[in-house]
Formats: sequence, C-alpha cells, structure tokens
Amino acid sequence: MACDLRTLDRTAIEEAFHGCFRESENTRLQGGAAEPLYRPARDNEPHCIYYTLDYAASALHEVAHWCVAGEERRRLEDYGYWYAPDGRSEEQQQLFETVEVRPQAMEWIFNTAAGRQFRVSADNLTMGLGPSDSFKQAVFEQTRRFCREGLPPRAARFALALALRSGVENPFAEELYLRQAL
Repeated sequence: MACDLRTLDRTAIEEAFHGCFRESENTRLQGGAAEPLYRPARDNEPHCIYYTLDYAASALHEVAHWCVAGEERRRLEDYGYWYAPDGRSEEQQQLFETVEVRPQAMEWIFNTAAGRQFRVSADNLTMGLGPSDSFKQAVFEQTRRFCREGLPPRAARFALALALRSGVENPFAEELYLRQAL
C-alpha cells in the first residue's frame, strides 16, 4: 500500500462509481435509504442502487451485489433475489451464507481498495447467529481466488477506481487478505 493512503467516505465511493458506470451502465449509487434496494431503470430514470443511510460499508456491499448480478437480473427489482430479513432460522442462514460468498469477497476487495476495514456479515443480529467459520473460510478463499484469477470486469473496474482515489497500489495483492482478519 502507498504511504499516502486515504480512507474513502461514501461521497468518494459514489463519485468513483458514477465515474465508472453512470454513463456506460446508466446506473447511479445513492445513499439515504432506510433499507438497501436495487431499482431497474424506469421512465427516464436510470437504474439505481440504494444503500442504507450514509454507510460506506452498505454502499460497497450493494455495489458488490450489482457486480454479481447478470444483465437479466439487473432488469428486476432487487435482482429478483430471495431475501429473508434479520431473524432468519439456522437453515435460512445457511442458504444466505451460500449466496453471499461471492458478493462479500468482492466487498472485501472494494473495502481494501477504498482504504477501509472489512467485516464479514451474517446480517442476522436478532437470532444472534454471527458468520459461521465455514462462511468466513469460503469468503477468504473466494477473495484469494479473485486476486489470482481476476474479478468480473465491472467489479475490477470499480476496485481500480477506488484504489486510484485512496492510494492503494494493488487491491488484488493476495497478501492483503488474511484469514485471521475475518
């Protein structure tokens, strides 16, 4: 990492996203939402990724989901994904963790590129179920795989835009991602 690292706030994250995708993908990133939501374009409005309040972590997480979603999914509200809110059963939590590995691995890279700390999330506070060790291991392994094999194009483009703003030299360096950090 460079010596003059900067931790990006939500405004800088939005600016990086808009610089990459506002024109090319007709998509904007917007905070202030009570709950995250992806809304496909309608009328004369662009696609919009809404993230929770003004939380930079929520912005990066929601962009990761957008990067995972294919073209067909991006035509559907919230990508047409299943989501059970906080209070999931143990079985629902296992399903949640299965579908969250790729987005959270991307999110870790985005956080690193933005000079921010990453926390793997089980998103199930009510039930007191934190992220399982197997989930943490899967996120770790997927992150390292992305470092070796590359991110999908939109995710790579965004990570590099964040790194350019924050001063992180190479957000894809495997040694930046340690299992014990999760």
